Amino acid sequence: MAKLNIIASAAIAFSCAAATLPSNASDRITGHHFATRSEAMAPTAMAATSQPLATQVALDIMQEGGNAIDAAIAANAVLGLVEPTGNGIGGDLYAIVWDADSEKLYGLNASGRSPQSLSLEYFQENGYESIPARGVLPLSVPGAVDGWFELHGRFGNLSMDNILQPAINYAESGFPVTEVIAYYMERNAAVLEDIPGFADVFMRDGNVPEKGERFKNPDLANTYKMLANEGRDSFYKGEIARTISDFVEEHGGFLSYEDLAQHTSTWVDPVSTNYRGYDLWELPPNTQGIAALQILNMLEQFDIKAMGYDSPEYIHLFVEAKKLAFEDRAKYYSDPDFSDVPVEGLIDKEYGKERATLINSERAGRSYEPGNPPTEGDTIYLTTADKDGNMVSLIQSNYRGMGSGVTPTGLGFVLQNRGELFALDPNHRNVFEPGKRPFHTIIPAFVTKDGKPVMSYGVMGGATQPQMHAQILINMIDFGMNLQEAGDAPRILHTGSSQPTGSKMNDGGVVSLENGFSKHTRRELIKMGHTLQEAVGPYGGYQAIWKDHEQDVYIGASESRKDGHAAGY
Repeated sequence: MAKLNIIASAAIAFSCAAATLPSNASDRITGHHFATRSEAMAPTAMAATSQPLATQVALDIMQEGGNAIDAAIAANAVLGLVEPTGNGIGGDLYAIVWDADSEKLYGLNASGRSPQSLSLEYFQENGYESIPARGVLPLSVPGAVDGWFELHGRFGNLSMDNILQPAINYAESGFPVTEVIAYYMERNAAVLEDIPGFADVFMRDGNVPEKGERFKNPDLANTYKMLANEGRDSFYKGEIARTISDFVEEHGGFLSYEDLAQHTSTWVDPVSTNYRGYDLWELPPNTQGIAALQILNMLEQFDIKAMGYDSPEYIHLFVEAKKLAFEDRAKYYSDPDFSDVPVEGLIDKEYGKERATLINSERAGRSYEPGNPPTEGDTIYLTTADKDGNMVSLIQSNYRGMGSGVTPTGLGFVLQNRGELFALDPNHRNVFEPGKRPFHTIIPAFVTKDGKPVMSYGVMGGATQPQMHAQILINMIDFGMNLQEAGDAPRILHTGSSQPTGSKMNDGGVVSLENGFSKHTRRELIKMGHTLQEAVGPYGGYQAIWKDHEQDVYIGASESRKDGHAAGY
């Protein structure tokens, strides 16, 4: 395939094993019937986020002389305000940056570590079988702010006060809460309203804001002002750090001033696999990004294009490859500072081919064992691209929606609950240890071809992410969809795999298919032994930018399942 046609794909037909897919409510004149909109196209710059205000801020920053890195930070700051159900500066951050000057990819791991004063023995002595999802026990150091300043220090152009000013303005004057965010705020409040500090910020009149209601967060505005004026140390060594540590201590937690003061981010080399001529790049553990590479390495052994998108054969193979990859994920993915993670072995082509032979083409597997790779010695996603060719793939999260719910007085943001993802089995690689980074679900992605940047993308949503990273590429490369169609297409989601927290799959898990897959396909999957279950909402949130080098334009796509959009100039 000399070039992936992402523009004129409206006439491309793909085979279906049975009945035609149901039509969408809308009746578009071009493109696949499930496409919700056309791709966004622009000659100079592009941004794609899950909230229109954040997309506009990213474009404004670039029009004011900022680059894609400045725009990504500014958009993330706005998202922390307008989409607190998925992200904020109480969480962690990962990014992949294409630097046009050096023509090279850079990876940043800005995830935080567990408290030094908390031990595995504490959980054992107090009868915990797993780390709780809410409150002060799942807290780890928030890494997002350090991530911003690392990105800015290495690649930024505008000053941080200019970059953060749009978010400060919206926090002070207020913004209308969008439909999806209003829905998730209500759901989060049902379980978090009694967590210390939460209601003071997000339920000031006793209720969370409704759709369209103008919401202000003056505490967050003041926090952003401190960051703009005093820099990253105000968060990790200054007033913000002391406020966080004092609040956590007051409520019986362990995250301390010393934990914050010692925090550092890590620049890492992205890793890749080639899928039918395109190189997909992910970040190595403690994230789960290489699971997408493992899935593609297995599926490359099969003629997926001939099977067709809506075919039980393709969906069956995809689900089984996911199960196999997630067994390795459950065993091996952890903080590489505490154990050797055989990354190169896990993404080795021959290893992928070997694992693919375990798939029974006619029957769903109820359980798999992790492999033996060769060895050596809820969330937001955004992407930006600028006039110079710089591109940023950035993902940032609190983990479970609004994280732990713990909201330190006067700061305007919740603290993440990533510590929930540690195992409590002392023999597990991902076991809780002081000063350790937990297993992470958030993953940015990037695609190159022949050494050139072509696509920056991501799909937010916990364990959904590596499944959807693989599906987006398969939709484009094997099924000929364009950038927007690849994200709008109905999705396959498998849940119930073995987990890095220690649980084991022994029943084959559950397959959920979005509306759009035929009854024939669903029936055939059940015959193969798959358990199908309806699910509403867990299919992720997609944003993407494609660089068309031939026409010298950017093409953008945004997740129709969220509130956002892609736009450029």
